[in-house]
Amino acid sequence: MTERRSSVRHQPPTRVAIERFPDRNQDFSVYRRAATGFLLIMMFSILAPSPAVAEGNVSPSLITDVVSQRGDKLATIDSDERALHLFTTEVGPALGLKDAAAALGAKRLPSKMVKELGLAELSQSVHELMAALATWQLADSIRHDAGPSPAALSLPAARQEWLRGHSKTIPLPGLSPLTQEDQSLRNSQSPSDPQNTDLLLAAERTIFEASQRATAAWWDIYGWKERIRQTKGRARLCGTWQWTIHNHQHHEDQKNTLVFHPEGQVPANSPVPSEMIILGDSIYLRWEHNGHIQEDSLLFTKDNTKIEGSFSNSLGGWGSISGKRTAACKP
Repeated sequence: MTERRSSVRHQPPTRVAIERFPDRNQDFSVYRRAATGFLLIMMFSILAPSPAVAEGNVSPSLITDVVSQRGDKLATIDSDERALHLFTTEVGPALGLKDAAAALGAKRLPSKMVKELGLAELSQSVHELMAALATWQLADSIRHDAGPSPAALSLPAARQEWLRGHSKTIPLPGLSPLTQEDQSLRNSQSPSDPQNTDLLLAAERTIFEASQRATAAWWDIYGWKERIRQTKGRARLCGTWQWTIHNHQHHEDQKNTLVFHPEGQVPANSPVPSEMIILGDSIYLRWEHNGHIQEDSLLFTKDNTKIEGSFSNSLGGWGSISGKRTAACKP
């Protein structure tokens, strides 16, 4: 009787196979041990509190409170140094971004750690967030003070320069017209209602733009820790591996050579997992090909030189995987 085989299993040996049906002589205890480990990991993930719960249901909605409660301090920002200091001491913790604030507030970190943690990119996101909050505060103060005798503000030169300098990364088209309108109204003895209307519209537009930019920056900073984890995990997996796979459905073994490329350097036609999650020694890979799905649950062993685990796919296949590294990562 001829066995029906998935076309996915006929990938060239040097490519990452998407549907893989493993080896006959694989010790079943390996599969059972890996499966048990995966169940424990899943149980921990279910029982552990979610980030939202652990951090008190933090969300971008906290931004509005920060602008209203710390407007006086946001109004004093006129440099990246002041912006960073206010973020690490007050704004970051208030927005549920304590880890990012602590990392940026740490002193005398080794250059290697600074690079591994991506603190340069994190600082840029923080500057964008703080510039958006400062612009929001500026527009909000003008909106509330606009009237027959506007007393909104007189921006110091350093603050104007800092805000406009960040307009390249935070394009707020309403900012310049807003400050110009405010200046003209303050210099006018009898500002007209149309001028006030234009000023209020400019303020509202700027607040809307600033809130969008602040929210985007918040999410970028919020996801920083997870990006670092995944980057480290992908670096561990990067390289060439020989995987021995046993498929209990067909009672057959298969050896595959898999190449995991450095992040951002994957060749155009190279198959890659549709999803990859690496936390500590645990690896989850999801492959999708021609409507079929396969999930691999794996563990690093032997100082990242070996992998053990299991797989299951939408064709009914399931079994064990054992792999060994045959070549290091090649940038």
